[in-house]
Amino acid sequence: MTTASTARGVEALLAGLDPEQRQVAETLRGPVRVLAGAGTGKTRAITHRIAHGVHSGLYVPTEVLAVTFTTRAAGELRQRLRQLGAPGVQARTFHSAALRQLRYFWPHVHGTELPQLTESKLGMIAGACRRLGLAADQALLRDLASEIEWAKVSNVGADDYARVAQQRGRSVADQAPDVVGKVFAAYEEVKREQGRMDMEDVLLLTAGVLASDERVAAQVRRQYKWFVVDEFQDVSPLQSALLDLWLGGRDELCVVGDPAQTIYSFAGAQSSYLLDFPQRYEGTTSIELVRNYRSTPQVVEAANKLLAGTPSAGVELRSQQAAGSAVGYGGHPDEVAEAAQVADQILRLHRRGTAYGEMAVLFRINAQSETFEDALADRGIPYVLRGAARFFDRPEVREAVTRLRGAARSGQGADEPWLTVVRSVLGGMGWTEEAPSVRGQVRDRWESWQALANQAEEFAEEQGIEASLNGFVDELDRRATEQHAPTADGVTLATFHAAKGLEWDAVFCCGVQDGTLPITYAQADPAGIEEERRLLYVGMTRARTDLSISWAAARNPGQAPRRQPSPFLRPLLPESQQPERLRSRARVARCRECHQPLTTPAEKKRGRCAEHPVRYDEALFDRLKAWRLETAREAGEDGKPLPAYVVFTDATLELIAEHKPADAGALGRINGVGPNKLERYGEAVLGLVAENL
Repeated sequence: MTTASTARGVEALLAGLDPEQRQVAETLRGPVRVLAGAGTGKTRAITHRIAHGVHSGLYVPTEVLAVTFTTRAAGELRQRLRQLGAPGVQARTFHSAALRQLRYFWPHVHGTELPQLTESKLGMIAGACRRLGLAADQALLRDLASEIEWAKVSNVGADDYARVAQQRGRSVADQAPDVVGKVFAAYEEVKREQGRMDMEDVLLLTAGVLASDERVAAQVRRQYKWFVVDEFQDVSPLQSALLDLWLGGRDELCVVGDPAQTIYSFAGAQSSYLLDFPQRYEGTTSIELVRNYRSTPQVVEAANKLLAGTPSAGVELRSQQAAGSAVGYGGHPDEVAEAAQVADQILRLHRRGTAYGEMAVLFRINAQSETFEDALADRGIPYVLRGAARFFDRPEVREAVTRLRGAARSGQGADEPWLTVVRSVLGGMGWTEEAPSVRGQVRDRWESWQALANQAEEFAEEQGIEASLNGFVDELDRRATEQHAPTADGVTLATFHAAKGLEWDAVFCCGVQDGTLPITYAQADPAGIEEERRLLYVGMTRARTDLSISWAAARNPGQAPRRQPSPFLRPLLPESQQPERLRSRARVARCRECHQPLTTPAEKKRGRCAEHPVRYDEALFDRLKAWRLETAREAGEDGKPLPAYVVFTDATLELIAEHKPADAGALGRINGVGPNKLERYGEAVLGLVAENL
């Protein structure tokens, strides 16, 4: 091929790129950093860069390694590169690339077979827990597995885990850091004894082989001379270390990412590798992709406003689409009303021509899906859940419904309030009125149980004196049957995390109220607050043409409207929808006395840290606890009292003893006293308070 024909071919290849994308494609020598905003065509830019290097003769296809984080993204890269005439390029995930090298070099270096790759850590972690005499259910095992994964990708060993975990505020359910460290060490022992390795070991062992054997490192570096890494904001310390070993001091590296979409810090991702790239690689060419081809100007403007002036602010997007409809903002009295309104909007959009498959309902946690599943099923709207089991398919929900059905058949509830039976059954499984202050499977399971408890209260309010345990179980069975209807082209229900990398014509960001987004357990840490803000940004930027953001003032119908819209919405809400008093819980909650950050839910409820306890009337508090104990005993059966916290938690009793409410209205404003508890216990509590005045 002549020089002229090569030039014409290259020009044809680059002709369809915008100026910034073209700059990426023409900058063939590293180091290069591309800050690519949502919907700006980053995959198009980097695949054209690789194809340009191949067509110009600078790159040999087999000497290029393009790395990303999911097999789906790697497959898309390979497909696009084939279409652009560069089929020989290796496009793989970090783990796939490392495993390929490890399988080839391990027998040569060690003279033994490579340990067997395990599909799941849970069995070995269970064995480690048994060695330590630690009782662990499936939720705790999954949370321990996630924490071990975090430690390994963060280059934190078992011996150092407890110290590092305390420094970084890491926690696993109610397990002390030193216990988790011991489980980590025991897991590694079990794994070695069984001749296995996990996914993190794939990276660790590959890095170890490259670092310890110069011949292996030299062979890999001869093989790969040009590197491209996508989603670089999600790189972990272990992945960064492996990339350094692949490079071997060279700088022919192009990284692409968006710090505004960093939402996996809890799993070890560190956006600092992207942000600090120019300081690490001298002579870096830094390019910003800002032209958004996905969303309307209205959606883009809202997304820009969300991050403007915050630590999460990144590139400012500029929409390339025609104007569309205004972003919708809506507050609702409760979650049921919110779900009904969203379902009705979906029906209207569908009648106007939007396919169900081009719409999505996004929320913060999996347990929020149940209300939307119910609302969509009631209207005959097909839906699919992404990244989670349907509500009634979740193990903890199936078990709870089975136990409730057994309680109903055995006659429980005949001599005591049936709602008490529901709480007792859920309490026996591990549910508490106070949410756990940690993320993970333990928290997810609690949210599922809490949803059932809320559903029971809602059923009681709807049915009144006709409500019963049998009726509630029948209602659960009806909902499960309806929500298990087959789906085809359905509305996607997904968490904000599961929605990353996807897009739809219409997106509904739901449950955007303070305490849910930002979620409660993230509010003690400014970095956690910012990650929650970026999570909402990811959700909003999934929408092409229609975006709706909603929140609910209460969880269940009839409850006091105590929730406020998320503080993240302040710059977005029109004046008419700005609340009179938008609480600033997005700031770190601090002790009223010493102003130190509050960390536990109990501290936040009291407004004081453990060193500065509530100044309550101790005599009244003691009388309230004695009354609670007697009330719990009377509500129990077979000599087994109801768990005391099911009546009121200690934190709620402390608040009552501090504020000494004089009437039902004042008592109802105490944190932890809902309408049902006010009705059930209000008279007795107010009587005790009056006696102590």
